[in-house]
Amino acid sequence: MDEIQGIAVVGITGRFPGAPDLETFWQNVSQGVCSLERFAATDDPHYVPVRGTLEGAEAFDAGFFGFQPREAEATDPQQRVFLEACWSALEDAGYVPESFPGNIGVWAGMSNNTYWHLVRQNPELERTAGAITVMLGNEKDYVALRVAYKLGLRGPAMAQNTACSTSLVAVVNAVNALQSYQCDMALAGGVAIYSPQETGYTYVPGSILSPDGSVHAFDESANGTVFGSGVGVVVLKRLEDALKDNDTIHAVIRGAAINNDGADKAGFTAPSISGQSEVIAMAQALAGVSADEISYVESHGTGTPLGDPIEIAGLTRAFRETTEATQFCALGTLKPNIGHLDVASGVAGLIKTILALKHQQLPPAINFNKPNPKIEWATSPFFVNTELCPWQTEPRIAGVSSFGFGGTNAHVVVSEAPLLPPSPRPTGEPCSPSPHAPKLPLKTRQRTWRSTWRSTPSSL
Repeated sequence: MDEIQGIAVVGITGRFPGAPDLETFWQNVSQGVCSLERFAATDDPHYVPVRGTLEGAEAFDAGFFGFQPREAEATDPQQRVFLEACWSALEDAGYVPESFPGNIGVWAGMSNNTYWHLVRQNPELERTAGAITVMLGNEKDYVALRVAYKLGLRGPAMAQNTACSTSLVAVVNAVNALQSYQCDMALAGGVAIYSPQETGYTYVPGSILSPDGSVHAFDESANGTVFGSGVGVVVLKRLEDALKDNDTIHAVIRGAAINNDGADKAGFTAPSISGQSEVIAMAQALAGVSADEISYVESHGTGTPLGDPIEIAGLTRAFRETTEATQFCALGTLKPNIGHLDVASGVAGLIKTILALKHQQLPPAINFNKPNPKIEWATSPFFVNTELCPWQTEPRIAGVSSFGFGGTNAHVVVSEAPLLPPSPRPTGEPCSPSPHAPKLPLKTRQRTWRSTWRSTPSSL
């Protein structure tokens, strides 16, 4: 086996619209399901009653995580759900923080707080919980710090705030921290939950929002995006450590990069061809791969008239640094399925890609009927994949992009886990679990939050 350098993904978890777990998420994505929810309409002709919602976001096991009921009720569901997700991700990795022989860091981002105004509608809650408790439970600054405190993590704990690219930026920064030995394992991801969830939006012509509540990325009819709620977390370790500790390796991050567009674009919220192409090329260079080795890209893919053509132009410019081949790389996007998860969109796309690598299948892009004529498909390296099909190219290597308002771009190059020969074991000798992966103690603390505690009806 050729030696692969990189960062191993040893744990993953996610809860997304229409999918309370990753098994359901993969089923939905692989079968081309749209999980956006449509609510009751109003008399306002500009109101679009559509959003991707997260089932069970209001439920929380306060006692399990050491919260007083009033403290939990005053805390934004984004913090609560992200804490749950971090525990679930560590459980998937098979690690208990208190017995891990090293430092664990956490890089996290959460969306703008929309829960605060609901707390303010309950003066008795604000009075009994206390102003400081309410502030700590609702500000973005404390989402990573809350996890570090509740789970006893002694590595860096960093809040990330780069708009839509936040969670993939969190992954890149966690990768960098592991490579510089600031920690020995890292949690990275993001959460976005709008409160109350069953809320649509008012369409304004010229905005990024879809006028009809559907997302048609890279299609001729692309006219905007729809937002949704969700959470995703990955657990990362240096690959050499993961191999030594016999961890389950879901995928390997080969290269990861961040940059900013600067002023080279039409406006503050506009995307930039040069900025996107440079970050993609940088990630490929760090990964040590040529563009023609990449057979799938999970794009940012918002389905906006401005963003889609710029994204393909940026991807094409980056790929052209190392290949002249055309239409060899499949292109996908998650937003037509579950909506734009704002700060959690990048890690959601990464998790989708990891699952595709594990299943060795390329999931279909939905709502794609006729290619956008503003995109030069024939001379680009890309085609939009519209059917579930085997991922036959070997080695299987993918790119994942996430771009944010304000111009902070992130790109990650990820490959399938290395094939390892079975460990030889003398006949009759029982298997011994890795001393660094004590699964049984973790399983004795099974989560029950979705049924044991529920916030007040007004909370969400």
